[in-house]
Amino acid sequence: MPARVAQRLLSDITPRLYAIVMNIKERSIAFVFPGQGAQYVGMGREFYDNFSCAKAVFEKANEILSFDLARLCFEGPEEELKRTLNSQLAIFSVSIACWEVIKKNFNLSPMLVGGLSLGEYTALAVAQSVSFEQGLLLVQKRAQFMEQACQERASGMISVIGLAQEEVEEISQQSNAEIANLNCPGQVVISAESKNIAKLVDLVKQRKGRAIVLKTNGGFHSSLMNSAAKKLEKELERTEILPAKIPIVSNFSVDLETSPEEIKKNLVNQINHRTYWQGCVELMLKRGVDIFLEIGPGKVLSKLLTRIAPSAKGYNVEDKRSLEKLKEQL
Repeated sequence: MPARVAQRLLSDITPRLYAIVMNIKERSIAFVFPGQGAQYVGMGREFYDNFSCAKAVFEKANEILSFDLARLCFEGPEEELKRTLNSQLAIFSVSIACWEVIKKNFNLSPMLVGGLSLGEYTALAVAQSVSFEQGLLLVQKRAQFMEQACQERASGMISVIGLAQEEVEEISQQSNAEIANLNCPGQVVISAESKNIAKLVDLVKQRKGRAIVLKTNGGFHSSLMNSAAKKLEKELERTEILPAKIPIVSNFSVDLETSPEEIKKNLVNQINHRTYWQGCVELMLKRGVDIFLEIGPGKVLSKLLTRIAPSAKGYNVEDKRSLEKLKEQL
């Protein structure tokens, strides 16, 4: 083959091969977002101070909500930050701010997006089903409805580690409680009325398991949230949700959702039914995801990933240090 012909063919093939390789690399990534309980005083501060795109998110949130959410995130107090109404707004806003920093520093196109409970709303915004303002106001309503349900019946959640799901089911039945989250092998979260929490902890210990009372003030993802689910359903009827540009992995259906109708249905069911984060991760793996990028405060989802799929790669981005680490890895 003449040298000129070979060179021309190579110049034509190489860009296409490069494009294919880059596409595979981009489409193997899933963006995942944390839920309530990931909050901590100081979250988001470094990005606010160092990136104008992150600062703009907090300023817009402050304007929409008419109170200083940024100050609550950065300075607390912790007791106020962990209230359902405040923590959900704070985690959503911090996660969006972190996502803006990701966009500024990387050219990544996720194959799928998902989030644990509240984190699914961040996924909606990233998938362009809702705007930041719509998402923030939806989260505000959701948090209000859930907090009202908590006031109607005081409740809480515990994480059970080291027991099989069948054992946790038995314990729940003995204590008038419900399984709320199936997060990873060996970890199940239970919701119950506050008066039953101590009994639950004792029953878990009797079976040689470990019980951790979570930093939430309600028994979420259970029938204790039925009133909140009804109110949210009416709110969603008035909200325009667009088809997702990136498939969203639903906590409730454990399926890929893009249609507004299914998204709304799953958001309602997600409040008063158990969620299946382990199933969500396993679905993403089956669809070809091998890199999970946790965007937002904490490393909860990254830690769960090591229990679900130890061979999968997980990274988190929440501050300058984790951002630099991601740059080194990618």
